[in-house]
Amino acid sequence: MERKTIRRRILFYGRVQGVGFRYRARYAAESLCLTGWVYNEEDGTVTMEVQGDEASIDRLLQMLQQDRYIDIVDMDIKNLIPQENERNFEVKD
Repeated sequence: MERKTIRRRILFYGRVQGVGFRYRARYAAESLCLTGWVYNEEDGTVTMEVQGDEASIDRLLQMLQQDRYIDIVDMDIKNLIPQENERNFEVKD
């Protein structure tokens, strides 16, 4: 069975800045062969766009929620159109 590629924009609320969230997200995404990016917003939230199969994206979210320093209290999730030429996952400054 072929896995369908999807893309999601996720806005994370909680203790998500100053706890290594972006670098943990990159490590987890790369280990799951996901692409996209993650960025700290000025209001203390973190925005991520992530692309891959749904099961791997779900696993990424589980890995972030299991980190002892990160405390995600809410997420806004929006489905996007996948980007064909994206090849890696980056931390944006």
